[in-house]
Amino acid sequence: MASAITTLAADAPTLSAANTGFMLICSALVMLMTPGLAFFYGGMVRVKSSLNMLMMSFISLGIVTILWVLYGFSLAFGTDSGSLIGWSSDYVGLSGIGITELWDGYTIPVYVFAVFQLMFAVITPALISGALADRVKFSAWALFTALWVTVVYFPVAHWVWGAGGWLFELGVIDFAGGTAVHINAGAAALGVILVIGKRVGFKKDPMRPHSLPLVMLGAGLLWFGWFGFNAGSWLGNDDGVGAVMFVNTQVATAAAMLAWLGYEKLRHGSFTTLGAASGAVAGLVAITPSGGSCSPLGAIAIGAIAGVVCAMAVGLKYKFNFDDSLDVVGVHLVGGVIGSLLVGFFATGGVQSDAAGLFYGGGLEQLGKQAIGVFSVLAYSLVVSAVLAFLLDKTIGMRVTEDDEVSGIDQVEHAETAYDFSGAGGGASSRSTATPVPVAAASKKVDA
Repeated sequence: MASAITTLAADAPTLSAANTGFMLICSALVMLMTPGLAFFYGGMVRVKSSLNMLMMSFISLGIVTILWVLYGFSLAFGTDSGSLIGWSSDYVGLSGIGITELWDGYTIPVYVFAVFQLMFAVITPALISGALADRVKFSAWALFTALWVTVVYFPVAHWVWGAGGWLFELGVIDFAGGTAVHINAGAAALGVILVIGKRVGFKKDPMRPHSLPLVMLGAGLLWFGWFGFNAGSWLGNDDGVGAVMFVNTQVATAAAMLAWLGYEKLRHGSFTTLGAASGAVAGLVAITPSGGSCSPLGAIAIGAIAGVVCAMAVGLKYKFNFDDSLDVVGVHLVGGVIGSLLVGFFATGGVQSDAAGLFYGGGLEQLGKQAIGVFSVLAYSLVVSAVLAFLLDKTIGMRVTEDDEVSGIDQVEHAETAYDFSGAGGGASSRSTATPVPVAAASKKVDA
C-alpha cells in the first residue's frame, strides 16, 4: 500500500474532494469484486454446490464488515505495538474519528481509508473458500472466517501496510496485496485443505464446472473491480503513480491470459474459456504487488511468467494429492509469490519509490526483502490456518457428512437449489399430473 513507501509532504495536507471521490469509487469497485468472486467460484463448481459457493463469499461481506468496525481497523492500522500489531482506541467502533479528519500524510478522510481497506479485508477470506468447495459446513466456515481475519489477516495487514509494522519498516514492496491478500489467502487455503481432506471422488469423478458463462462473468467483474483494487492503493491521483498502476494492471492481465492459453494449447490441445478466465486472474494476482514499481514492458513479462507458471501449478494438486477444489493455491498463492518476488527483478526505481530491482542495477537487496516478506507471511498463514481448521474440526466439525456431500451441499446447508428443474420439458398436462422430481435427483441429471 502506498503508505509504506510515500514520504509525507512538508506542508500539512488538506482534504481533496477529487481524491476523496476517487477513493470512494475505488472502494465500491473493490466491494464489487467479492460478488464477482462468488460468480467466478460459483460457476466452477458442480450444480449441487453452486449456491453454497456463492454464500461462502457473500457471508464475508457481513462478518468481516462488522469485525472491521469493532476492532479490525484498530488492529491493522492503529498505533504500532512491537512491530506486530496495532491498536488505537479511537478506531474501536470507528467512534473517535472526526468526519474531516485526514489519514496521516494524505488528502482523504480516515473514514475513506478505513472503508477502502475494509473491502480488502472482506475479499481475502472469500478467496480461501474456493479451495474448500463441496465439503465444508457453512456454520463452520462462518466461524473460521471470523477467527481467521482476527488472528491472521488483521496482524498481517499491519505487518505489511501499518506504520511500524515489521515488513513495512523492512521496505518490502507490496503495492496492493500480493503478500497480505493473495499469499495470505493461498497459504491459508493450503493449510485448511491439508486438515479437512479431499472431496468424495477426488481424482475419480470429473467434477467439471457447471456454468462456464458464470465463470466468465465473474472473471470480468474481478478484472473490472481490480482497477480500483490496484490503482486506488496509491490513495490519490496527484503524481501519476496510480495511472501507471492502472495501465500495468491491464497489460499484465492481458499477457497472463494469452500466456495461459498458449500453454494450454501446447499442453492439452485446446484454448478453453476456463483457461482464459484463470489466466486473467493469475495476471491480476501477480501484478498486484509489483505494478507500482515496474514499467508496462515489465508488466508484460510479469503477466506472461505468471500465466505460464500458474497454469503449470494448478496440476500439482494431482501430483501431491491435495484437493484444492478451485485452484486457489495454484493461482493465488503461486501468483502472489511470483508477483512479489519479481519486484526484485523488474522494479525500475522510478515509479512508486527509488528501490530498483536486479535488472535495473539494484542488485539483490530488494529481492532479499521481497523473499522475507513472501515466506514469512506464507509460513504464518499456513500454520495458523491449519491450527484453526484442526481446532474447529475437532470441536464443531468442519465437514458435512459423506452422504450430504454426495447428495448436494446446497440442499443440506441452505435448503435451496440454484436451478429449478421441476417444470423442465413439461406441457400443461405434464405440469398438472407429473410426480415432482426430488431435488437431489434433479441435480444428478445435470451433473452429479
